[in-house]
Amino acid sequence: MFEGTEIRLVPTSSVFITMNPGYAGRSDLPDNLKALFRTVAMMVPDYALIAEIVLYSVGFRSARALSVKIVATYRLCSEQLSSQYHYDY
Repeated sequence: MFEGTEIRLVPTSSVFITMNPGYAGRSDLPDNLKALFRTVAMMVPDYALIAEIVLYSVGFRSARALSVKIVATYRLCSEQLSSQYHYDY
């Protein structure tokens, strides 16, 4: 029941809030809303490890060396190519 209206909820649904309050012009989530959500820490994934596992899983034998090269190539692309919508790094 919310403000006199019954709201049907799907038990398998979830709500997520992504916030970056450190940026200019953004503010923290109010305390009354913070109490309703659980904080989850995020970190940058190890792209070389992910690439290595994917390469091993499809049959590459020298996946470790190749994964380092692939990650370096994508990093250079993301740094040096223009930020057009079709370059999604």
